[in-house]
Amino acid sequence: MNTLRTGILMAALTGIFLAVGGALGGSQGMAMALAFAMATNLFAYWNSDKVLLRMYGAREVDAQSAPDLYRLVQQLAAKAGIPMPRVYITENPQPNAFATGRSPEHAAVCVTSGLLGQVDQQELAGVLAHELGHVKHRDTLTMTITAVMAGAISMLANMAFFMGGGRGRNNPLGFAGVLLVTLLAPLAAVLVQAAISRSREYEADKAGAEITGRPMWLASALSRIDTAAKRIENHPADANPATAHMFIINPLHGGISGLFATHPSTEERVARLRAMAGAGAEPVRKGPWG
Repeated sequence: MNTLRTGILMAALTGIFLAVGGALGGSQGMAMALAFAMATNLFAYWNSDKVLLRMYGAREVDAQSAPDLYRLVQQLAAKAGIPMPRVYITENPQPNAFATGRSPEHAAVCVTSGLLGQVDQQELAGVLAHELGHVKHRDTLTMTITAVMAGAISMLANMAFFMGGGRGRNNPLGFAGVLLVTLLAPLAAVLVQAAISRSREYEADKAGAEITGRPMWLASALSRIDTAAKRIENHPADANPATAHMFIINPLHGGISGLFATHPSTEERVARLRAMAGAGAEPVRKGPWG
């Protein structure tokens, strides 16, 4: 159901994009918007992972430089039935993680140094399994495309407003229509992007729990990360809020709730994981890992 919902929302985002193109220049504007969308998404397809990892100053690690982390990712990837992704660490005190890449064959998983220092091995396994769930379902590509399109819609809407697109004879909307589209389109795009992100988080939680076979590992990690993220700043994310939806927990302070939230409530996510675990779930063993 969530996959179908994501497809419908992606179609809606494309429709908004074309509507803004129409406001910018009628039928020609729609064609230009479509060409622009293809160009930006092509760039995102090939380069989004490199841009994101560079933005967060992530360094790649291997079996020699981070043996415990690398081995854990390797074991979980094998359980998930996907190729071994590249593994990165970013020096950031906030416990968090994200995955990126255009496909399971070209994926990367990145954890913060804060995550490694504040969770135990079981919780870390739950987090990594969640991110590998995103990779397996190709959410990394979906969420990158939605972010690019939402940003492009806002840019095109500004162009349409300042260029007075409705004055052209090829535009049936008129100035009032252009004004309405340019004001509402960016808002609608943000809503659609947030809805897509929330639906994919639920699916990745489910996939992560299935990979480890221990839903409570992820539930415990989510609670711990959420508590810490509210008091520990993530400066790169604050400087680049459009990337916030990539993280397992919203890295921004003063986050918006409800329809505009890029992540479901942590309480609801934990409740769903508890339901998956059932009454006989084993408690998570607390303690640091090396």
